[in-house]
Amino acid sequence: MFFVVAPVVVAGVVPWLLSGWQSSDPAPAWPVRALGWLLIAAGVPVLVGSFVRFVREGLGTPAPLAPTERLVVGGLYRYVRNPMYVAVLAIIAGQALVLGRPVLVGYGVLVGVAVVAFVRFYEEPTLVRTYGADYQRYLDTVPGWWPRLPRRGARR
Repeated sequence: MFFVVAPVVVAGVVPWLLSGWQSSDPAPAWPVRALGWLLIAAGVPVLVGSFVRFVREGLGTPAPLAPTERLVVGGLYRYVRNPMYVAVLAIIAGQALVLGRPVLVGYGVLVGVAVVAFVRFYEEPTLVRTYGADYQRYLDTVPGWWPRLPRRGARR
């Protein structure tokens, strides 16, 4: 239920309401649209895969009402602490590029500011209280927003 309510509404329903998923006139150049489709195509599986990892590894959901029992640090969470949020922002940015709608750029910025504030002032302090030193170590070693790529020869 949370998956439908939060990411689908934020990355799908609201952009549709703002744009009708109608392209601007003139439509963006094909390289811009191609980049947008690439962001959407990358964002959707990251979003779904991250949510599934919460259920399987964390034995819970990302929803504050049904949190995980265990700290989720596998999969993409090894490279970035917030792959779900990054994926949602990528999907919104992709739609802005595909459709050439500045309103979606503004919306994406607002969502980004809200998400960063939520993570900084609610989520991270809550996770430190819940998981203690384990989360603090994770916080200190894994970047929050820009993925750290695996080093060559590093153990996966």
